[in-house]
Amino acid sequence: MNDVVTFYSLQPLWPELFMALLVMGLLILGAFKGDQSTRLLTLLSIGGLLLVLLFLLVTPTGKSTILNGFFILDTYAVNIKIILVFALTASYMLSVKYLYDTGFVKFEYPLLILLAGMGMFLMVSAHHLLSLYMALELQSLSLYILAAFHRNSIKSTEAGVKYFILGAISSGFILFGISLLYGFTGELEYTRLANAISGLEGIERTAIVFGMIFIIAGIAFKISAVPFHMWTPDVYEGAPLPVTAFFAIAPKLAALAMLIRLLVGPFETLVIDWQIIIGFLSVMSMIWAAFAGLVQKDLKRLMAYSSIGNIGYALLGVVMVTTEGVSASIFYLMLYMVMTAGVFSIILCLQRDGMSFKRIENLAGLSKNHPVLAYSMAILMLSMSGLPPLSGFFGKMIIFKEVIAQGMYALAVIGVLTSVVAAFYYLRIIKVMFFDKPEMPYSQDVGGMRRIVMTVSVLFALCYILRPDTLLPFAQNTASDLMGKGIYIEHSLEQPLIVPNVIKLGY
Repeated sequence: MNDVVTFYSLQPLWPELFMALLVMGLLILGAFKGDQSTRLLTLLSIGGLLLVLLFLLVTPTGKSTILNGFFILDTYAVNIKIILVFALTASYMLSVKYLYDTGFVKFEYPLLILLAGMGMFLMVSAHHLLSLYMALELQSLSLYILAAFHRNSIKSTEAGVKYFILGAISSGFILFGISLLYGFTGELEYTRLANAISGLEGIERTAIVFGMIFIIAGIAFKISAVPFHMWTPDVYEGAPLPVTAFFAIAPKLAALAMLIRLLVGPFETLVIDWQIIIGFLSVMSMIWAAFAGLVQKDLKRLMAYSSIGNIGYALLGVVMVTTEGVSASIFYLMLYMVMTAGVFSIILCLQRDGMSFKRIENLAGLSKNHPVLAYSMAILMLSMSGLPPLSGFFGKMIIFKEVIAQGMYALAVIGVLTSVVAAFYYLRIIKVMFFDKPEMPYSQDVGGMRRIVMTVSVLFALCYILRPDTLLPFAQNTASDLMGKGIYIEHSLEQPLIVPNVIKLGY
């Protein structure tokens, strides 16, 4: 390449470059000011994210590829990054007061979240298998440290070690898959890789499929899809509560967005093969999360299984390989992100002996002692179960509508049945809050930032029915940009995709 790299030529990369400079600047400030600067660093991080949001909002539409195809910026990437800015901001708002309340204030905490966010941004814009891997590792290394952030806690340390070991295995899967693809095609950039794969047949194509399977397996670990979910309940339980909230809100959206770009890009000619794999991951995630969640007694483990199940529903849209299906997945995760942030804001508000709640029975009698929190939690639980007319209902309705439109009735039936089963553990929380007697007194500590997150989440769940088309056009615009350009596939409901009979059961 003879192109000269200038600051202006790197314009698509400016948000990530700004975040990198911000992290380094805040690191220097934290080193001089010490742990007492944690609140200041958090506020500066939120301010930096708002500047990133402003830049993303004024970014010209179009497709820009830089660094010899390593990085791409298009409407799909911009819109996903906008969502991630709100997710990161909500995570910050839920974190600071908890750190001061527990006496474990470390200035590295906001920096690690910002580093993980930068990794997510790079994941969404990855257009090369090496940039994909490097971005994924930047995010993952930050998350490993956050999981073990309470160094004096055995459970937190255990969570970090488990996450690190299993994460290393998943990274090995991805690297082995990448090596197979490069060995048989000699390409790693998405467009050239797609062209190379389309011309392969016989044993070479089989080897490429094996490489793809390893890469999907590694990414499935990152999104907690069954059977690669084994780390999720333990890490959610052992990690500090605001870290668990961060895990549930942001990383899965970035990983799924990266997976979608990979599947409909270089792997578009292997669609028949990966549809079966994604369909299996979706079905197993929905079933396992629905039934395993029934026996959970720990709140954080329950939220872990809830996240696994919701990834299963989101993957249903990916299986469709249509603009409408992908938009339904993005739309669903946006709604889930808002509801999850609200749930964790309420959990963080409740304390006993200076510690936040851990078990479901700790919520007993909440309706009598703190009715505002109890009714807010009830609204969010009903929304997450998919009960109309709350916002969660629209997310599942759009997903199932697209599944039925594509004639995949068996997947729709499984999705609906598992949703009904999963509704039991959401309703059980309501039952405990309103009908069980409290064992011990507890206090509430609703901080200003937590109150904002909780209020926004509850109002969103309640009032979304007034404007149910608020976010869907945004998701559709995001998906149509990806599915309708360049190497990416485009299907329409008027011409349903032909899929294997193993997926299209009952059609």
